[in-house]
Amino acid sequence: MNARLVKWLVLLVLPALVAAGAWRAWTARQAQQEAIALASAAREQSVVELAATDVVTAQQRQLAQGLPISGSLKAVNSALVKARAAGELQGLTVREGDTVQAGQVIARVEPTEYQARLRQAQDQADAARSQIEIAQRQWKNNQALVDQGFISKTALDTSLNNLHAAQSNHQAALAAVDVARKSLSDTVVRAPIAGVVSQRLAQPGERVAVEARIVEIVDVSRLELEAALTPSDSVGVRVGQQATLQVEGSGRPVQARVARINPSAQPGSRSVLAYLAVEPAGGLRQGLFAQGTLNTGTTTAMAVPLTALRTDKPAPYVQLVDNGRVVHRSVEPGVRGDADKETMVAVAGLAEGAMVLRGSVGPLREGTAVRFTPPAAQPGRTASAAKSGL
Repeated sequence: MNARLVKWLVLLVLPALVAAGAWRAWTARQAQQEAIALASAAREQSVVELAATDVVTAQQRQLAQGLPISGSLKAVNSALVKARAAGELQGLTVREGDTVQAGQVIARVEPTEYQARLRQAQDQADAARSQIEIAQRQWKNNQALVDQGFISKTALDTSLNNLHAAQSNHQAALAAVDVARKSLSDTVVRAPIAGVVSQRLAQPGERVAVEARIVEIVDVSRLELEAALTPSDSVGVRVGQQATLQVEGSGRPVQARVARINPSAQPGSRSVLAYLAVEPAGGLRQGLFAQGTLNTGTTTAMAVPLTALRTDKPAPYVQLVDNGRVVHRSVEPGVRGDADKETMVAVAGLAEGAMVLRGSVGPLREGTAVRFTPPAAQPGRTASAAKSGL
């Protein structure tokens, strides 16, 4: 009974084991085929396509070295017109934005008091002149009396001294007239320079004191940029060097030239001020912020675009295309400059003619296969003609 049961069990279990072994062998083969297909697809996908514009050739370039500068525009000529006489302000009609000419009358101070002072000084001068005439006649009479022996020489000397005193009093009175006349002329407020009114700081009818500010005039035909340089940067700056500026609110670059350099460093910051004359351009105003690059010289070096230099490793490197694969090459960066309207950096450790990937490509694993996308055929040309170059 037991032997028969064992026999039946063997007959039932053996086919099941054979079937299970066959199933496992079939699934293993399927998994192997899928792995081979995935590996083949991965190899196919690891090839990165590049356009011709994604690479740049490393070569000797002439780099225009520049120094970043910034600051506010200031008028070379500006004037803060102040009152030179105290009194009620009259006739002030100019306002911000009005154009004035040099010497133009822009306001007056009420002149009645100053006119009276001038008349008083003139009357005193006339009285002093009368005293001269009296003293002169007395001296001449005394001269005749001395010659006749009627008076002593001492009396003649006294009359001469009186004449000299009268003449001195007259000169003092004339000086007082000049002072009064000057005070009267100071009641007329004139524009010292030609330009545009930028501020009106007083109102008509207001009583102003001496040195009270009335208007500010700015000559916007000549503007300059005041740029603060570090001590190390100021060493390479020279009068006459050119700069390209971008002024806020202006869509086009503005040219400037170093006109002056302050011989003294600023207390505290130790910065050196350089003054750049800005070429006239429409829309420029005093106070606008400007920034740009001051051209300090040129140098020739092996250079690549600054964006192609990568720093995500301990040592700077660039990505090259060599034999259809990406190679990482360590380089030593040097000076920076502009070439072909692009910021470049000099590098050491790179052979001339090397194909360097631009920074826009992004980081690629070393050894990644690459290929270049063929240029599209021009309209009207067949594929065979494009291939043959016809």
